[in-house]
Amino acid sequence: MDVDGEVERLLAEFRAQADPVRAESEKRYLKSDFVHIGVTVPALRKVALSAVKTKPTRDELIALAQKLWDVTDEGRPVHEARMAAMEVLAKRAALLEPPDIALGERLIRESSSWVYVDHLAEKIVGGLVVRYPDLGTVLDAWVSDPYMWIRRTAMLALLAGVRAGAPDLDRIDRFGDALINEKEFFIRKALGWVLRELSKKDPEWVVAWVEPRADVMSGVTLREAVRRLPPEDAKRITSR
Repeated sequence: MDVDGEVERLLAEFRAQADPVRAESEKRYLKSDFVHIGVTVPALRKVALSAVKTKPTRDELIALAQKLWDVTDEGRPVHEARMAAMEVLAKRAALLEPPDIALGERLIRESSSWVYVDHLAEKIVGGLVVRYPDLGTVLDAWVSDPYMWIRRTAMLALLAGVRAGAPDLDRIDRFGDALINEKEFFIRKALGWVLRELSKKDPEWVVAWVEPRADVMSGVTLREAVRRLPPEDAKRITSR
């Protein structure tokens, strides 16, 4: 793969589909200081994935993702290039190996919005932890990290196991207790989101975990946690 050539091709295709009105609207919605070209998500995904339609090597994949992530325009990151980096990593995530969790950490630490963090947390970090369970110790450290987006990642990475039918109940329990008093909205939301997704498959576990903690949960966490529970359980918990 000609990595530099692919990056230039993708950027040219993004710019050919530029929509300045969409770009400005997206910047406002995301409260972004990045450069936005204004490409729709389906169009962006189609263009990005064309770069890895033929299976790359692991080294090519990582080089491509890093080059896209590092694209700047007048010193500012380019939103569509960063989204493309995440799309190619997610598409070929099976090529990633345990050391690549360091790449996931780097990208998250250089993120400043849920629009990047959430995809990286579940598809890249979470996917690696599901395939290599020993990497769960990385999440154990991240759950108390000073950077809010790393703490959110520690929680959201557990979604990969939930969706795969192999939830890490021990870490959901421990991380939940560690984060239950968080003041950050995005952390509170993440905890509720994981509980909500788990309740689709194991509502009894979620009821047993949430009910004794309902009085100390934030409103956003509790609302998300009970959203998919049986109505009688949700009503009993929320009426406490």
